[in-house]
Amino acid sequence: MSVNLRPRLKVINATPLEVAVPKNRYIKAILDPEDKEFGRLQCPAPTTDRYDYLRVDHGNAKAADAQIKYFFALNLRQCVGVLPRLLGSIVETVRFLGPENCALSIVEGHSQDETSEVLQALREEMRSLGLEFHLSTSDLDPTQGDRIEALAGLRNLALEPLTKNPSQYSPDTAVIFVNDVAICMEDMLELVHQRIFQKADMTCAMDWSDIDPAPIFYDIWIARAMNGDTFWEIPPDGGWRFSSNLFWNHPTSRQRFDEHKAFQVFACWNGAVVFSAKPLIEKNIRFRMSKAGECYSGEPRLFCKDLWMEGYSKIAVVPSVNLDYSDGSAKKAKELHGYVSDAVKGEGEDESLKIVWDDKPPEQVKCMSDFADQSWVPWNQGFEAES
Repeated sequence: MSVNLRPRLKVINATPLEVAVPKNRYIKAILDPEDKEFGRLQCPAPTTDRYDYLRVDHGNAKAADAQIKYFFALNLRQCVGVLPRLLGSIVETVRFLGPENCALSIVEGHSQDETSEVLQALREEMRSLGLEFHLSTSDLDPTQGDRIEALAGLRNLALEPLTKNPSQYSPDTAVIFVNDVAICMEDMLELVHQRIFQKADMTCAMDWSDIDPAPIFYDIWIARAMNGDTFWEIPPDGGWRFSSNLFWNHPTSRQRFDEHKAFQVFACWNGAVVFSAKPLIEKNIRFRMSKAGECYSGEPRLFCKDLWMEGYSKIAVVPSVNLDYSDGSAKKAKELHGYVSDAVKGEGEDESLKIVWDDKPPEQVKCMSDFADQSWVPWNQGFEAES
């Protein structure tokens, strides 16, 4: 029987509000980066010189036949506490890139807090901003039935404005898919930049879980290094005692992680990703659950596997982008592992910043349906005849 590993690692320190906060105060905070009411993660101003080239015809009205360049996708449920930082950063990023070049798609999942009300109240503000905004609510419930099937369905719903209207998008459109994390504008712009700079198919952040004495890498069930193994060693008892020893058996990844340089992986998600729309539009790749005879895996890892199957092998982690699932925890993670703006200072023309890509996947990948049920399987398990 499969076990839901991710919540066992995820610790959120956000304290529920004792008194409901009027939704207009959330809206004000989301729209005003200077708003101080919610004590959110403080983000530095991005180094605009680094990202100015990402602004496509900024300030010009979108022509009737113009294609959207940036597609933001989110699945949100029960996360009102992080909305001022999360959506505030997305609004800042949209303003920077040009609302006419962007679309935002959010699928909300019947939250019991004020998440739904805040999102509904954003409709008019997003329209005034000039942003194409899609908001829907789904009855898919990951706590009922197969969790991965539901999560895959929710992710696909968030992508539907793109996948059902491909003529509005270029194959080069950047899909910016973000979890319910405390994230800065510079984090998203750096992921977009690194996808272009590295000529990558997909770039991922690093996400952390605030567990004493120090945050540990969170997305351990999904992420796999280029040797096919997890980012840190998980013993059969599920203990976290090896969590600080990242990439213990893949020295290249460890060195580049320590140097804040992007590195290739077999699979990642890690709180936020940017990938090309091309696999969605041209290869019809979607999020899915495991098939019969295939290792039981999370939908992001299967998405990465399908990218490899179709020749999209340039998947990278950008270790300068560090995220967590509440404002307070994200502050700790960034204090420990750094902000993007600190990591990129003085980069210059260092050729070692560029990844030397390997188009050959690891022969085998760690399968872990449960901590106590770990095994090695062919990377293309279930599709050997097609590879």
